[in-house]
Amino acid sequence: MSIRQRIILLVVLVFLALGVIGGYAIVQARSNSGQVRTVTDGVVPSAIKSVELMTQLKDVQIATLAMVAAPDNDTARRLLDEVNARKDGLQKALAEQLAQADSPAQSGLIKAAQESLQNYFSSINDTAQFKLAGQTALAEATMGATVDQYLREQGQMIDAVQVEKRRSKDAAIAALNGELTHTSTMLTAISGIAVLALGAIGWLLYRQVIHPIAQMESKMTEIAASQDFTHRLEVTRNDEIGRSMTAFNAMLQKIEESTALVRQKAADIQALLHHVPQGILTVQAGGTVHPEFSDFLRTILETDEIAGRDAMALVFDHTDLGADLRAQTEAALHACLGEDAMNFEFNAHLLPTEVQRRMPDGRVKTLDLSWAPIAGDDGTIQRLLLCVRDVTELRSLARAATAQRRELGLIGEILAVEPEKFHAFAEGAAHYLQENARIVETHGQAEAVGLLFRNMHTIKGNARTYGLQHLTEVVHRVEQHYDAVRSGRAAWVPDELRAQISEVRAALDEYLHIHTAKLGRGGAVRRGEPERIGEALRGVIDALPALAVELGKEEPHVAIEDDGIAVRPPVCGMLRDAFMHLLRNAVDHGIEPPLARIAHGKPAAGTIGLTLALDDDALRIALQDDGQGLDLDRIRAKALSQGLLPADAAPSADGTAQLIFAPGFSTAEQVTEISGRGVGMDAVRGLVEAEGGSIAIVLLGIEGARVRPFRTVITLPARHGVRPGDKALIAA
Repeated sequence: MSIRQRIILLVVLVFLALGVIGGYAIVQARSNSGQVRTVTDGVVPSAIKSVELMTQLKDVQIATLAMVAAPDNDTARRLLDEVNARKDGLQKALAEQLAQADSPAQSGLIKAAQESLQNYFSSINDTAQFKLAGQTALAEATMGATVDQYLREQGQMIDAVQVEKRRSKDAAIAALNGELTHTSTMLTAISGIAVLALGAIGWLLYRQVIHPIAQMESKMTEIAASQDFTHRLEVTRNDEIGRSMTAFNAMLQKIEESTALVRQKAADIQALLHHVPQGILTVQAGGTVHPEFSDFLRTILETDEIAGRDAMALVFDHTDLGADLRAQTEAALHACLGEDAMNFEFNAHLLPTEVQRRMPDGRVKTLDLSWAPIAGDDGTIQRLLLCVRDVTELRSLARAATAQRRELGLIGEILAVEPEKFHAFAEGAAHYLQENARIVETHGQAEAVGLLFRNMHTIKGNARTYGLQHLTEVVHRVEQHYDAVRSGRAAWVPDELRAQISEVRAALDEYLHIHTAKLGRGGAVRRGEPERIGEALRGVIDALPALAVELGKEEPHVAIEDDGIAVRPPVCGMLRDAFMHLLRNAVDHGIEPPLARIAHGKPAAGTIGLTLALDDDALRIALQDDGQGLDLDRIRAKALSQGLLPADAAPSADGTAQLIFAPGFSTAEQVTEISGRGVGMDAVRGLVEAEGGSIAIVLLGIEGARVRPFRTVITLPARHGVRPGDKALIAA
């Protein structure tokens, strides 16, 4: 039987006992109420009325005496009527007493009293007749002899009836009291038996429930104290308690398995903290370090005093973290601990990820810091996990690898250039740097900044032509500063200018060191032989495809017609510098994008033509492309906006075209590393004029058109050219 069924049985028995006790009490109450009604409505009133019989008898006797003593017959008759009336009342009272008699003795006594009452009233009637007959003396004699005798007899009979009635009343009351006592006793006994029975059943049920629960409680206490989850309860029953004990054992089994898993994980974590070559710690509330941390943290921080220390002091003392960043870090830590996990997302960027730590012996360690939140079930950050790695060697190797990659990149750039051309470039760049240094020392800002810009722009153009990217970037930064000085956005500071020249010279020297010391390409360079223009400009021409790709254009075709004319070495370097600007401008400004060329019926790839002519007076080199030509109106507008023309000037078409050689002039919409600073054509003119030559724009096409094709013509002294087969001149 299950506990539930037992409890239901106990409840049913309780209600059954209450029903039995209540039913018995109701039956007895009804019985007792009947007896009470009998006593109160019958026995007691009958006894009281029996006492009244004597009073009625006395009233009859008094009325009789009054009748005998009446002075006249009328009074006597009236009193006789009164006696007769009282007689009827007395007879009726005796009849009621007879009806209420509850024993043969009472019935016999009442019947005897009725017979005696008849005799009594007969003697009264005789006395009354004597009185009415005027025989008063005889009436009095009858009264004294007969009536008094029957009166005494009647009084005795009534007394006997009263005694019997009182006895009956007392017996009825005693019986009623006895019945009430019996009822109370039975109710008490039944209630006691029910209480004892139900108490016994309840005690048994209590024992069956409490004992196993107490056993479970004792076992739980024992397990909690020993943390030994191998204990089990003995299950000897199949009721709810038994099933609870089975479930308890199953719970212990799960706890044992979970505990084993937790212990295994704890052991794994401890092993990890013991063996992992990384510093791991957790920052708890208050900003202190939790006692559990990795052993390797001692090696990284070189201290054993870790647990319980202030995390900020432990990690960031003796580091390069400034006071402001340190305060910011501490505020971020406090903003995360004890708050919602999203606070870490908001403040993670404020936590440092790398610091330089100076050790007591002067060594500097680079520490990599990784932060992660440890949140509770409610999403609140309980601790912050900090992983500390000593990346000093890694950073050193990375720097070495970066330097090596950089050096390999420089080697690749140098190897892509022929030794003679690289040597010529280096000599030219060194010359321009020396010239800029001289300008800074001997000139003021106004007249010198243009020269500085032109020389540095030439170095950058040649460096880009030969693919020397690192040098190009260094020169470009210096060129930007020159542009700022020229436009008034920066001041002319000689020391700063010298430092920039030294920076470019250092970059150039690095290339030269690799070229000569590591690549062994610093031997004698072939000199003195004239070169065909195509050979002299081969490095510049070879750089045009990459430039075209950078500008989103097709690779241009370069057509050279030199009639076998060669140029002498003294001007080869100048021509390379000059055509570096001219060819780049042709690709950047002259030749249109492929779609625009196709729309105008041109091939997608542009064509650049280079022709040479030599006579007794001069060597002429002409350059022309099939691009969009010169927009003369645009050149004129740009010159006006840049203050290169007076507002009322009206130059001719040829005069307008020559404006592109003005210092600072450019039609580019934006400044790039390729063009836009207005230096190229000015630099070309300076280079050509330095060799005693000149440069000019020759307009072609329809006179008066807004856009005109053109040819750039460089004129040099004839001595710089060599006709084919002219051995004497070659020897010269």
